[in-house]
Amino acid sequence: MYKTLSGREVSDALLINIKRRVEKLERKPMLGIVLVGSDPASQVYVNMKVKKAATAGVKTQLHRLPESIKEEELLKLVDHLNKDKEVDGFIVQAPLPGHIDGTKIIEAIKTEKDVDGWTSANMGAIFLNAKNKDIFVPATPAGVMCILEYYSVPIEGKHAVVVGRSNVVGKPLAMLLLSKNATVTICHSKTPDISKYTKEADIVVAAAGVPQMIKGSMIKKGAYVIDVGTTKVGHKVVGDVLFDEVIKKAHCSPVPGGVGPMTVAMLINNTLEAAERRK
Repeated sequence: MYKTLSGREVSDALLINIKRRVEKLERKPMLGIVLVGSDPASQVYVNMKVKKAATAGVKTQLHRLPESIKEEELLKLVDHLNKDKEVDGFIVQAPLPGHIDGTKIIEAIKTEKDVDGWTSANMGAIFLNAKNKDIFVPATPAGVMCILEYYSVPIEGKHAVVVGRSNVVGKPLAMLLLSKNATVTICHSKTPDISKYTKEADIVVAAAGVPQMIKGSMIKKGAYVIDVGTTKVGHKVVGDVLFDEVIKKAHCSPVPGGVGPMTVAMLINNTLEAAERRK
């Protein structure tokens, strides 16, 4: 009765469209990826980005750096990538080692090459609801909005609850929902009773990083639930939503196979857009 909101289905369709657009360009777009250290999760994410980019006809340039790299050296590489005409856009994979100021690194990326959409210029444009076609929306929030659009989820006039207030997901996503005329509530770790809000919501986006915190009893019948969380519990990757309970009374995205593939697809889409703008 209730739909599984598959991100794989949406991302596959998007990547096919990206490949068609790439074929119209004189040169293939290039995505730069900077990976510092050997974090296992980061390795998986980077490999997935390289693989999916290749299927869409987008080239990648991977820079693997030791965890001990100095901040100054990393900034030099960022400056090099900013100037490299072969690189249309690039990302610095998070998380970074503790001795490196992540904010300083991100802010050093040129806005027009910030395909992760994490610089203050790109973030600020979202908060100002700027109609600037040259900005990049962060990949994960953009992926969530794309899933909602693909499944024709009504947003205008609806109550949307975002659980989580991170700078890269919760906050920008709330602004994107607001720009679509939703009434938006943000819940977080200091919210006394999150279920009070989620029970009344038409749309719930769980992005708190707390495994299976959203139970079936916290969701109203017929709502749309998007699970952004990914946490390794034992040998399994689980989301912030207890999917088996929630799917019995609401439409829900799974983990894995939900927002994850969309984040990768939107990153590749941003890279293509960077190449198209340069043309």
